Amino acid sequence: MKTDEYKARLEEYRALTEKRLGELFADMDDDIAPLGVSMRYSLLAGGKRLRPVFALEFARLCGCADALDVACSVELLHTYSLIHDDLPCMDDDDLRRGIPTNHKKFGEWQALLSGDALQAEAFLLIAQAKLPDACRVEAIRILSSAAGINGICSGQYLDIAGEGKKQDVGALLRINRFKTSALISAACMMGCAAAGAFDERMTAAGKFGEALGLAFQIRDDILDVIGEEKVIGKDVGSDEKRGRVTFASLLGTEKASLVAADLASDAKTALRAGFEDTGFLEWLTDELTVRIN
Repeated sequence: MKTDEYKARLEEYRALTEKRLGELFADMDDDIAPLGVSMRYSLLAGGKRLRPVFALEFARLCGCADALDVACSVELLHTYSLIHDDLPCMDDDDLRRGIPTNHKKFGEWQALLSGDALQAEAFLLIAQAKLPDACRVEAIRILSSAAGINGICSGQYLDIAGEGKKQDVGALLRINRFKTSALISAACMMGCAAAGAFDERMTAAGKFGEALGLAFQIRDDILDVIGEEKVIGKDVGSDEKRGRVTFASLLGTEKASLVAADLASDAKTALRAGFEDTGFLEWLTDELTVRIN
């Protein structure tokens, strides 16, 4: 019975997110409307919407019922990072979520500007949210930290700079704390920030997001080896082609799965340290650790 309730909550959060995202950048001046089309192409291309889900759930746990724009801001920033990661100068990918990447559809310069615009609009969305000033400032602080040198930019730098070089588990954990965990952890903490929960709950949320983000990335690495392109919606085997060392290539898929399971357990432990109503997030953690896409 609980599983059905959790699935319904997940779909409710996703539906709220999709509706709000669908309202953005739809009414732009005619001469810049094509930029909006490009932004919306990637923003509305589907995806798990996990980061908004985490933000909304932590906001609920902390007593805030109006965190939707804060939650959606993380998805705007995440989408910008995907557009830029896919560019020829970065990962040079042709597919994202089962459709051509933004630069394949619109060209490199428009993809670059679409990503830039989405990043800026993410912070504007928080700034205009109907929340107390302190909550908005803290949410902006958290997201900007995860977006910069303490987050995804450094993660992507280390990932690309490490191509063709030897890596150990410690190096991979450092890369992916920046590249993946930082933004997932930020989404969790931003939900707390929206509620004004600047206390041990935010600390617990951040630790949960960091451990889960690592488990999520390890599962991604495994799917790049064993996944099916039609199911995961992007090129399979791309890490090996680029000469990148991943958890799957370094440890093997079986041992990597065990590491992911241990990290998922760490995420649950961190969660329980700050919250009592943890059922939904624990269920979602289990689902993500064994997902096939």
